[in-house]
Amino acid sequence: MTLNFKPVTVMLFALVLGINEGFAQFGFTNEIGIVAGPVAFQSDFGERQDFETNSGNTGYGIGLVHYINFTYRRQYSSRQSANFFNYHFKVRNELSFNKTNLDHFGKWVDEDRKSTNADKLRQHSGSAQNINIGSQLEFFPLSIRDFEALSYSFAPYISLGVQFTAYNPKVFTTFGDGNIDNSNNFYDSWVQATNPNFNEDNFLFDGAGSTFSVVGGVGTRYKLNLLSDLVIDLKWQYFLDDRVDGLDHNLESNKSNDWLVWLNIGYIHYLNSN
Repeated sequence: MTLNFKPVTVMLFALVLGINEGFAQFGFTNEIGIVAGPVAFQSDFGERQDFETNSGNTGYGIGLVHYINFTYRRQYSSRQSANFFNYHFKVRNELSFNKTNLDHFGKWVDEDRKSTNADKLRQHSGSAQNINIGSQLEFFPLSIRDFEALSYSFAPYISLGVQFTAYNPKVFTTFGDGNIDNSNNFYDSWVQATNPNFNEDNFLFDGAGSTFSVVGGVGTRYKLNLLSDLVIDLKWQYFLDDRVDGLDHNLESNKSNDWLVWLNIGYIHYLNSN
């Protein structure tokens, strides 16, 4: 099965626009923007908690963001009492894409290792590419209203949410005949761990799939002017699946699902209130 990202992107973008239009009917202020930055992908490639793995398997991400801002409403008047939720929370809707090329790092692929298994690992690579759509609730300890009135320049926040991910990993090897369907071209322990008698799935996954993920983050906004902000955000995304990277071996060392950390910087523009 092959995932065609183009119609998926169009469909998800239309959904984001629909969300925007729907909330506009309630008179909330809307914000739109774009974010981008490096991604560090933590997967079954390389050694867990190894610096080379953490620094080597990096890629990029780019996203379109839409915020629901509760501080200004069409019917707002100065007689209305302040609402803690309105002044300290925003909803962030996001459509993003990230891609990371994956290789093996660590002691098992050191140059001084001359075994066949070391060669198999060195010549095995992959690519993780994902489309994500979802929402996060952002909490601002300082008043959003005061920040928008230029009372201060920075507005830090924390966030938590859920996203739906359409993933399409790729698997490559240059060992042997280069055929990814030939298990002899891959690390022996993975092949042994997928003994059919144990009803385990194949350790490779070269195809499309989908899953949900939990996302959390910390960041800050910097006020440029009344209608625009810069934003810097460090986001953690934990997938509820272990096949997002195209590798799901069943060794004891595989203790968690795939996850990533994304540092993004972006520009946010405030739309006129309805």
